[in-house]
Amino acid sequence: MDSLRGPSPALLRKRGREKKKGDDQVNTPPAAPSILPDARPRLPRGVRLVHNEAQGGWVLLAPERVFKADQIAAEVVKRCTGEASFAAIVDDLAATFAAPRERIEADVATLLRGLADKKLLEL
Repeated sequence: MDSLRGPSPALLRKRGREKKKGDDQVNTPPAAPSILPDARPRLPRGVRLVHNEAQGGWVLLAPERVFKADQIAAEVVKRCTGEASFAAIVDDLAATFAAPRERIEADVATLLRGLADKKLLEL
């Protein structure tokens, strides 16, 4: 079973910054390719998010694959119904978690792009 990690509790708190030994520059994560605000992410046919106690929580089931989703990734994927736009999902998460919208947008874009790369989400 693969692990599907959302942006660690970054939706709830800011990420720490790490310095390289002997380097004054700060390491920052690479920018995720942007997702259009009007994109309507959804799970493709054959992929579903289910809560499974035997697996220890939320999992994304795909043909012949199972991905364990952490709590934050599950909250994001629950909103990817094809009904709400990317911007609406980000606004909803920012309001729900009382977190900065810019941070939420970057983290959600990274997560959704990763899911799309694994063919677990359509953008």
